[in-house]
Amino acid sequence: MGEAKPVPRHIGIIMDGNGRWAKRRGLPRTFGHRAGVEAFERICDYAVTLGVECLTFYAFSTENWRRPPEEVQAIMELFRRQLDEMERRKEENERKGFRIQYIGALDEGGPVPQDVLRKIRQMEAETSAKTRMVVNIAVNYGGQQEILAAARRLARRCLDGELEPEALTEEDLAGGLYTAGLPAPDLIIRPSGELRLSNFLLWQSAYAELWFSDILWPDFQPADLDAAIADYGRRQRRFGDIL
Repeated sequence: MGEAKPVPRHIGIIMDGNGRWAKRRGLPRTFGHRAGVEAFERICDYAVTLGVECLTFYAFSTENWRRPPEEVQAIMELFRRQLDEMERRKEENERKGFRIQYIGALDEGGPVPQDVLRKIRQMEAETSAKTRMVVNIAVNYGGQQEILAAARRLARRCLDGELEPEALTEEDLAGGLYTAGLPAPDLIIRPSGELRLSNFLLWQSAYAELWFSDILWPDFQPADLDAAIADYGRRQRRFGDIL
């Protein structure tokens, strides 16, 4: 038997290409977002069988509010429907053992609709004890905004005399990020042919392996995840050292 290939503990996925998937089929962009949700579900169900500990999905960025209002409203409605569907399938989700977390600027009074926020907090509470796999869903998320918010919290603590600026460490800042307590992503996957991170997990991805593909997200299959992980397994991760 050959040597087992390493499986990333934490995989970040930029779910890109929904609109183009719909356009190629002569459908409204909202149909692409619905198909993207189906891809999200099948990749979650498959990744956990591989032993992946954490998946972080880029669902809606801080910049996505600039899209046409009707598309933004449709995406928020999709979040509502998906959260309601997850609630209806509570027993099935119990068996899956996923801990669902939403990361991003999700404060009361922010742009995310309040009813969506309530559903998000309910889902997080209901799955908080699950340990099989963490599923992070990034909504109203931006990597620069996340780092700035963490830096502001540290600045306030310094002003309050709790911390000395000269004594601050990387761990102090990382502890203020939305992903605090989770392993850093080992692998970042971006389908759809774009070759950039687009403000996704900027601090956390300092040493992540990047994998790009022309596949549009709604078409992403378990075999594509296998290909990404196989490529990851062929790389040497030196973290600045010499092997």
